[in-house]
Amino acid sequence: MSEIFVVVEHRQGVIRDITFEMLCQARKLSNSGRTTAVFLGSEAGPLAAQLSSRADRVLLLDDPRFAHFDGRVAGAALFQLLQEHRPWLTLIGQTSWGMDLAPGLAVKTGYPLATDCVDIQRDNERPLALRQMYGGKVFCRVSFPEAPGYLCTVRPGAFPAEQEETLQAEVVSVQVPAGLPEPGKQFLEFIESEAGEVDIAQAEFLVSIGRGVGEEENLAQVQELARALGAALSCSRPVVDKKWLPKYHQVGTSGKSVKPKVYLALGISGAFQHLAGIAGAGTVIAVNKDPRAPIFRAAQYGVAEDIFQIIPALMEKLKNK
Repeated sequence: MSEIFVVVEHRQGVIRDITFEMLCQARKLSNSGRTTAVFLGSEAGPLAAQLSSRADRVLLLDDPRFAHFDGRVAGAALFQLLQEHRPWLTLIGQTSWGMDLAPGLAVKTGYPLATDCVDIQRDNERPLALRQMYGGKVFCRVSFPEAPGYLCTVRPGAFPAEQEETLQAEVVSVQVPAGLPEPGKQFLEFIESEAGEVDIAQAEFLVSIGRGVGEEENLAQVQELARALGAALSCSRPVVDKKWLPKYHQVGTSGKSVKPKVYLALGISGAFQHLAGIAGAGTVIAVNKDPRAPIFRAAQYGVAEDIFQIIPALMEKLKNK
């Protein structure tokens, strides 16, 4: 049977979105096989139960050493599980967890590893991964040599997180392997990175501004439009580089990957780094006075016009509603 393991990522008592995204793709890849969520935690039974509608099976390894992530301890436990169950494919998030965990796991198991995948398909009995190279300038398809198992790390936001309502997975408590190393780190405290009032990665409607805003004082018009539309404000990298908006507003490979239902791009040319960050967006609407701007290739609707002609017209329409 073709089983796929998904390594569950959680933090501060919350399962991270990347877990649900990987489970959704695993279901599509499983080819009538089994999707298994692997949960390493401490006193985590109720949290692991939240995955019962997302997987065919949940394997829970509950131990105080898993209270806080330690790549050495988690890697040793996962190695034992992979040796015992021999899943066809194991998915891990391309996050601080995954970047610590996956390379060592690949060395221990001898399994081929593809990192930072933005798509994964099935090519007969082997995975076929899509990933970026040269800072996102090139997309390449990665094939694998024949192996007993495969490893992929998945970029957050690459897949939707649709729920499978019909699943009722059993949470199976697994005995923690003997001989695990003691944690090599001491957890002191968790400090959130700089965050704004709204997390753009969770927003359903984003109004995003780019270099076309011209001057910092022009941002006020865009902020007013975002408020009138009930949208969150985001931006491309040049706006952050000029320190006109804080880093947490930035969309792109060096910012955040977003997946709003509507993405209104104002004065954004559409560099490849930015387009990678909006790959999960629903409807993209672009306004740029350059009709050849790359952003139009990613947009469902586009207007080749100066944004300062469009913004006042939109505001007038909204006032007359």
